[in-house]
Amino acid sequence: MFRQAAIIAGRNTKPTQVRQYATLREIETRLKSIKNIEKITKTMMIVASTRLSKAERTKATTEQFAKQEKNFYANAEADKSPLAKEGKNLIIAITSDKGLCGSIHSSMAKKIRNVLKENANADVIAVGDKIKQQILRTHESNVKLAFNGVGKSDPNFLEASLISEEVLKFIEQSAETYNKISVYFNDPVTSISFEATNDPVYNEQTINEAPGLCKYEINEDLNVNRDLFEYALNSKILSAMGKGYAAEISARRNAMDNASKNAGDMINKYSILYNRTRQAVITNELVDIITGASSLD
Repeated sequence: MFRQAAIIAGRNTKPTQVRQYATLREIETRLKSIKNIEKITKTMMIVASTRLSKAERTKATTEQFAKQEKNFYANAEADKSPLAKEGKNLIIAITSDKGLCGSIHSSMAKKIRNVLKENANADVIAVGDKIKQQILRTHESNVKLAFNGVGKSDPNFLEASLISEEVLKFIEQSAETYNKISVYFNDPVTSISFEATNDPVYNEQTINEAPGLCKYEINEDLNVNRDLFEYALNSKILSAMGKGYAAEISARRNAMDNASKNAGDMINKYSILYNRTRQAVITNELVDIITGASSLD
């Protein structure tokens, strides 16, 4: 009985899987694919390097649009307005639709998630598919508006104005009051590093209550603060897109450079493995020939 059970158990037992070494053809195929990847990453690095100087000029140009608004907010002390901390917060997160640029998009998503942890009821407007996809995974209810088709080329005033126009329509149609709008973007600190930061934009009601507004002579018959709010929002979005574009191009160049170096290391590794395997195959064939010749004698 015990013998019969042992026989049945032996029949049901599957043979153990033994790890086989890679054949010469498999190593050669893998080596060719890595070389092709290295060519692609080197080409993308060269393209990013040539576009970086233009991106830096775009960043410097677009930054001038938001510089005057920043000075006005500082002189008017807009952050000390009693309405600045009231109402619902609106976050505009700006990235792009493209990937293969390291952790620049994930770091922005991490920054927005940390902000939403502190202020869970804040509304988010996503500019770019990358930030939209990552925020929708964890905070789908917070995303109220999204834009795509951005980041394909250097940003311009027309593109920023179209986005700001849709944002203003959303604000006007919304039942919420957004006294302060935070525009988040990737700021290139150096050529190899970036930081997710934000610039505030205040609506006309908040500016009207700013304690330092009395420093300026404003005609009450004209709706200056409303025009200022619209222009400031457009300028902040344009400046944020310009800085984010420069940071993304720099990050893509660094990412493709690192990928090319890693591919080169793997090519050296697989070249050594290929040569050793090839030598082993030749040695085995020589052994078989010598053994066969010896058996004939």
